Amino acid sequence: MSAAGPIRVLLADDHALVRRGVRLILDREPDLEVVAEAGDGAEAVDMARSHEVDLAVLDIAMPRLTGLQAARELAALKPGLRVLMLTMHDNEQYFFQALKAGASGYVLKSVADRDLVAACRAAMNDEPFLYPGAVSALIRHYLDRVRSGDETPDQILTPREEEVLKLVAEGHSSKEIAALLSISIKTVQRHRANLLQKLGLRDRTELTRYAIRAGLVEP
Repeated sequence: MSAAGPIRVLLADDHALVRRGVRLILDREPDLEVVAEAGDGAEAVDMARSHEVDLAVLDIAMPRLTGLQAARELAALKPGLRVLMLTMHDNEQYFFQALKAGASGYVLKSVADRDLVAACRAAMNDEPFLYPGAVSALIRHYLDRVRSGDETPDQILTPREEEVLKLVAEGHSSKEIAALLSISIKTVQRHRANLLQKLGLRDRTELTRYAIRAGLVEP
């Protein structure tokens, strides 16, 4: 419970039907109350600015800003805000990116009716939450990657480069990206050139494949 009463929840998912279902799960609990909803990661950040919230439940794959990107922005905006990632992906890479983004837990949509309430309460008690059976496998796979040298550095790209990469992968032109990010077309082109050089890639197709592997866009 927050000091003023129920835990105040910000819910973000780009599918209205999913939001409705998740809201039904949360609002039937006396200690949980959905006070704001968002249709993408950028809107979630805006909602966090204008609403008093204790916990953000974010879908991983959303337009404009992903749940992972939004989690990082929310951590900077409101350091005390707890974050849960809600996803359909039983995926090692997404899981570790969620932890790096500051999430307290990782809940599968397929079992949200069973796990989500417990995950919310765990997050507010500063306890991590993972769906049953995932922990040992994920840790084992992660350690295997570290031992084999496959684990990549935490931050290859700057936040702005990541924004440009996501928009490129979503099919936006340089002109559209410039308008969306309020920067010049030349700046977009420079970021794009830097992305290709940093990542050792050749064209938009390879950038898109990288963005999918990095969890910035869905395949």
